[in-house]
Amino acid sequence: MADLDDRIARRLPGLTRDIVAECAAEIPFYRQVPAAELAGQVTESVHAVLGLLLKMLRDGEVLGPAELTWVVEMSARRARDHLPLEAALAAYLIGARLWWRTVTDVATPDDLAEAGTRLLDGLSSMMPAVVLAHLQAQEDLRSEDKRVRRELLAALLSGHPYEALAQAARVEVGRRHTVLRLKFSPRPADRLVQAAMDAHTGTAVLMDHIDGIALLPDGVDPESLIADLRTALDTTVLAAAVEAAVPAMIPTASAEAREVMDVVGMTGRTAGLYRFDDVLVEYQLARPGPGLRRLAAKLDPLADHPYLLETLRSFVHHGHNRRQTALELHIHRNTLDYRLQRITTLTGLDPAVPAHARILDAALTARSLTGNTARLPS
Repeated sequence: MADLDDRIARRLPGLTRDIVAECAAEIPFYRQVPAAELAGQVTESVHAVLGLLLKMLRDGEVLGPAELTWVVEMSARRARDHLPLEAALAAYLIGARLWWRTVTDVATPDDLAEAGTRLLDGLSSMMPAVVLAHLQAQEDLRSEDKRVRRELLAALLSGHPYEALAQAARVEVGRRHTVLRLKFSPRPADRLVQAAMDAHTGTAVLMDHIDGIALLPDGVDPESLIADLRTALDTTVLAAAVEAAVPAMIPTASAEAREVMDVVGMTGRTAGLYRFDDVLVEYQLARPGPGLRRLAAKLDPLADHPYLLETLRSFVHHGHNRRQTALELHIHRNTLDYRLQRITTLTGLDPAVPAHARILDAALTARSLTGNTARLPS
């Protein structure tokens, strides 16, 4: 192998051009790279890697720390330019194939075995370094993307300027959005929630997992999303959804969604999707004042009879349907009628009288709300 490295060195410029051309022809990523960049940065990188292979062929030694550090830094720069790892590995293999073709053209039969060993040694050193550099750079990019996306969501929720952040995050902020507040029981891992949200919507959803708030793009049906989340994550989902017609309305929609979530939480709802219209009565009843407590006091006579309160809740929940109430409570219809009569005797309110029924329904809600006075909306 006395002068094999010299013979290959003379072919290095042409070999570099061939590798760059073949990468542009065979690898989808490089087909999108501008010609100026292929002739500049890409060509320089290929020529430098070939120089390392030539050095190994000449010296008969594996790459040292300095050479491997250069490989890592160069690969990290390319990864930060969004070169996919699979494209980088494909380029190295194309380079290895054309390098070996050049070697077989100029080497004597006695040189081939050692030249092949040098090539494999080079690939064994460089490709793990390339993978490591790309994975680390991609993790850094993901962390930076997450940070910018968090800042973008915070800007939208607070009504601050968001355009520059949207551009940095490569997110198109549309006109209409749905602000969604979520609670899970049990709570899945944040990454699973994010993955399920992204899979359903077909885009990376802006979401604050700590606060349980997500910003859905226009066209995403919240009810369908909640159903998918429940199935995909094997959990119950409690959600409040409010529409924002323009980005400037997102802060108001977020506050409204929080109030809806507060009300459904105070009234004991555990699952489902709720909008403001679903809790209008409860929301209005939740206004602090003596009327709320006076209404809740209508059921004070039942305080020592928890089974009567349970019966009334079930009766109201089932829309005053006696059959469904009896089935849920596992009691006979006659027993249910007896309990309803006891409620009338103790409270003076007859569920069979429409005016009384409305008061009993409202009193149950008021009783739930007065048990959570620290959380009453202001």
